[in-house]
Amino acid sequence: MRFIFQACSMLFALGNLVASQSQSPGWKNDISTTIINFNNEKIQITWAARKLFPGENVSFSYTFDESKYKVWKPCPIYLLDQDYNSGCLFKTEGPTLAISIRNNNGSEELFSKRLKSDFYIKPNRPENVTFFWNEDTVTVSCNKPERAVKCLRLELQYRSKFDKQWQSRTSKCCSVGEQGFDSRKCYSFRVRLKRLVPYCNVVNYSSDWEAETFWMNGTLLDSCNDDIKPQSNTVIVLSCLLAVILMMLILLILLCKWQRLQKSVMPSVPDPKHIFDDLFSDHNGNFQVSKTSIFTSIQKIFHPEVVKLSLTVGLLIHAPTLSMLSLCAEFSQGSLHNN
Repeated sequence: MRFIFQACSMLFALGNLVASQSQSPGWKNDISTTIINFNNEKIQITWAARKLFPGENVSFSYTFDESKYKVWKPCPIYLLDQDYNSGCLFKTEGPTLAISIRNNNGSEELFSKRLKSDFYIKPNRPENVTFFWNEDTVTVSCNKPERAVKCLRLELQYRSKFDKQWQSRTSKCCSVGEQGFDSRKCYSFRVRLKRLVPYCNVVNYSSDWEAETFWMNGTLLDSCNDDIKPQSNTVIVLSCLLAVILMMLILLILLCKWQRLQKSVMPSVPDPKHIFDDLFSDHNGNFQVSKTSIFTSIQKIFHPEVVKLSLTVGLLIHAPTLSMLSLCAEFSQGSLHNN
């Protein structure tokens, strides 16, 4: 069946090419026209008016009548190029079309052509496009058009934000699938319908692209910039946290160094106000005791410290010894006085 369909399509294409070359005897110049049959509903035919017919406003007529005595219809809607007729838009009424371009008063035919209108079809955009995700695989489908489904292919294009060019996948209407998508990446998708060439069209016409959509791990997004924001916020928060920790560490180091510097420059001096408190508490102010016990108490109070009294002489004197000698002298004098 497929072979028969392709053979018939080729025969139709050949017939259309032959019909396209049929022109009236009054044809003078090789006029290039652009023919678009919008979803087999409206036909637009344009020509280069200023180049082909400089200074002349031509008229256009058409017919879908295949009888011997054709009924020609004037163009209902002209397309203008600087006030010159450069095209015509009219309703599609059949598969066989004949067109004629004449001078302004219609007395001379400048160009004519017969063609198969359904070989110039440009399909509409796909309708009701849906995406179905299964892990790393996506299946895209759309509604089937009312006619000529066998002549249509559904094209899917996608790319991530790291890709410069679109990746393409084409399948029969109206479903196409692709796999291997990275769940960590955001992808842009767009779809359109294409007509088969040369089996169904003599011109490679495709529909306009359906609105672009953005997906990430099966979730629909507004744009692929949405997946960048959380990463950026995380980076900002981590950077601020590291900066705060670093500043606290620097302040701690400076504080430790300042304490060391303060101790080396301004050493702490012990307060001597209560240095003999233990001596009075042990003997209750009674110094009429043995000298041995007093010396023992004095040794408990003082810790040996060596101080430098003179740098010139180089003499080192034991500071607690001087205090004890002075105290002992006072004590001895008191004892002798009592005796």
